[in-house]
Amino acid sequence: TELTFQSEGGIEVTADYYELADSSDTFILLFHQAGYSRGEYKGTAHTLNDLGFNCFAVDQRSGKEVNGVQNETFLQAQEKGLGTEYPDAYPDLKAAFEFVKENYNPEKIILVGSSYSASLVFILASEYPDDISGIASFSPGEYFMYKGKKIESYASEVNCPVFITSAKDEFDSWEAIYNAIPSEEKSYF
Repeated sequence: TELTFQSEGGIEVTADYYELADSSDTFILLFHQAGYSRGEYKGTAHTLNDLGFNCFAVDQRSGKEVNGVQNETFLQAQEKGLGTEYPDAYPDLKAAFEFVKENYNPEKIILVGSSYSASLVFILASEYPDDISGIASFSPGEYFMYKGKKIESYASEVNCPVFITSAKDEFDSWEAIYNAIPSEEKSYF
């Protein structure tokens, strides 16, 4: 099901809601990588549904198109002359989280980020420490500063379980982020 909800700057964010037939108390928010759209998770979301999770694949304003799915949020941001750089997308992650929390009130919310959004999920988890149950971060890095702080700084405030993975040659990009996470429930591959 395609849904829209409001984000900063008067943008309507587009998301695909992959809802289970049987109710689940867990939602996974799926945030795409650079140059992509919510279409990144077309296959993955169904697999996660089969494992018992509701999924919410979100178009962030920094992206374009993948798997035949145009990033509608990016088009709106362009149309309104708003920024489409990586940190500009943070309000869209926050809006998706708040939309799911308010409309579905799940017991658990897990964040999945890919590339630049794999870094942004640490900001979201630091802002809502009591509401995020876990993070799966695929190829995060210090790609940008947010409000004058490195991602490592936000990671130091994350208290939920975290899994980070990437290609072996990307390890240096996120090692400091991983080391900053205070949770003992963390692992990487």
